[in-house]
Amino acid sequence: MTIRLLVGLGNPGPEYEHTRHNAGFWWIDAVALKLRASLLPERSYHGLVARVNRAGGEPLWLLEPMTFMNLSGKSVAALARFFKIAPGEILVAHDELDLQPGQAKLKLGGSAAGHNGLKDIHAQLGTQDFWRLRLGIGHPGVKAEVPNYVLKKPSPEHRTGIEQAIERSLESLESVLAGDMTRAMMKVHADKPERPKPPCPAQPPAPPGEGNPS
Repeated sequence: MTIRLLVGLGNPGPEYEHTRHNAGFWWIDAVALKLRASLLPERSYHGLVARVNRAGGEPLWLLEPMTFMNLSGKSVAALARFFKIAPGEILVAHDELDLQPGQAKLKLGGSAAGHNGLKDIHAQLGTQDFWRLRLGIGHPGVKAEVPNYVLKKPSPEHRTGIEQAIERSLESLESVLAGDMTRAMMKVHADKPERPKPPCPAQPPAPPGEGNPS
């Protein structure tokens, strides 16, 4: 089964642009650049959308939900249902606390592990059986600090590690889009970075509206 929809999770607005929780947006931006696609606002799908035509096959869609993290499924489900994209044809890139910056992992299904964006996608699609690209951001070490941690900017060292993981994952993009996840995993999982020091926690900006950024 080929991948027809690539989703990057994050929060809209300049105050969140460089925070750890927006690692999925960073990935989609990199994919769009590689594929020479332009992400444009699309109200019907509650996000930024790009269409990439592929020779002899279905078009590929790129999506950045503009709903705030905890309502990401509203955007994903709207596009997937309209174009009849099955959950197994969707790959969602997101920040992952349980991996270090510089690490990335591909997986199919599984629990949301507390990630509100994944929770809402599961709720809206009615299944956990979609692909995930987990981009490591590290863990603050204390569970209570997680909401503040994900809404902070990573240290320069951590940001470099995340960007390196994104670059490495792009080398497997052709395999991902072809549905050859075994080959893609071999590349994405190849490198294990040194364990960086955890940063100090700090307070994030207060989110507006009904959406919750964490």
